[in-house]
Amino acid sequence: MSFPIVVSNRLIKITGNIAKTLCYPFHFIFPKKRFTIPELSKPLIKSDKQQKIPKIIWQTNYTNKVSLPVYLNYLFNRLMSLDYEYRYVSTEDRLEFIQKNAPKKVVEVFEKLTDGASQADVWRLFVLNHIGGIYMDIDAHLVWPLSKIIKSDDEEVFLLNKQHITNYFIASAKDNQILKDSLDIIVDNIQKEKIEGGVYNLTGPTVLNIAIGDKKVNHRFYRITCVQGSFTNEYFQYIDKPRGKWNYAKKEDLIKSSK
Repeated sequence: MSFPIVVSNRLIKITGNIAKTLCYPFHFIFPKKRFTIPELSKPLIKSDKQQKIPKIIWQTNYTNKVSLPVYLNYLFNRLMSLDYEYRYVSTEDRLEFIQKNAPKKVVEVFEKLTDGASQADVWRLFVLNHIGGIYMDIDAHLVWPLSKIIKSDDEEVFLLNKQHITNYFIASAKDNQILKDSLDIIVDNIQKEKIEGGVYNLTGPTVLNIAIGDKKVNHRFYRITCVQGSFTNEYFQYIDKPRGKWNYAKKEDLIKSSK
C-alpha cells in the first residue's frame, strides 16, 4: 500500500472531521442555508492525457440543494479531479435518461422501484455501461488525484473494501460486461421480487459481486482510492429528508405491487 496515499487519507479524514464538526453550529445558526451543486461543471484545467475511461464524474442525490458538509465534499472532489467534467443527475433526470436510453426490460423494472437508492443503483450501472466515466456516491471523496488513480489503459476500476467489491465508487469504459451482467441480475431480482435482502441485495453491492464471481477484475483498495463519511454523515446528507437513507426502507415497499 502506498505510504503517501495512506498519509493523505489520514490527513483528509482529520480535516474533513474538523470541518464536519464546525458545520453543526453553522447549521444551528443558519438552519435553512443550502448550497447548490451544479448540474454540470466543465474541466477546470485542460489535459491532453488520453484514456479509455471517459473523464466524467457522475453523481446523484435526492436534491442538489445541500448542506455545507455535502457541498464541501463536492468541492474537495473537484479539487482532486481538476481535468474531469462533473455531472450531477437529479431523481427526475435519472428516470428520463433511463426511459430514453435503456432497453424496455430495464425501463420496466426501474419504474417499479420506489426507493431512491435502488433507483440510483440501477442508474449508475446503466450510465457507466452506456457512456462510461466514474461514479461516486454523494458522500464519497477521493483520497488521491483522480488523474493518478485512473490509468490510460484502464477499462475498469472497481473498489475493494475489507469484505468485497463495493458500488459507491465505480470507474468504467462503456460496454462493460460486468455492468451488463449486473443489470441482468437486477432485472431478474425485480421481476421475481427478491426483496428478502433489502436494497443491498436487490440492486446494491451484492449484485455487483455476484456478477463478478470468480472473474479477475481491475480493482483498488478503498483506503488508497475513495472513502466515505469524512466530510459528511447521515444527518447532513439527509438534513431535509430525515430517515431518508436506504437502510430505513421497508423491504416490502421496495417494489410497486403488480397486483
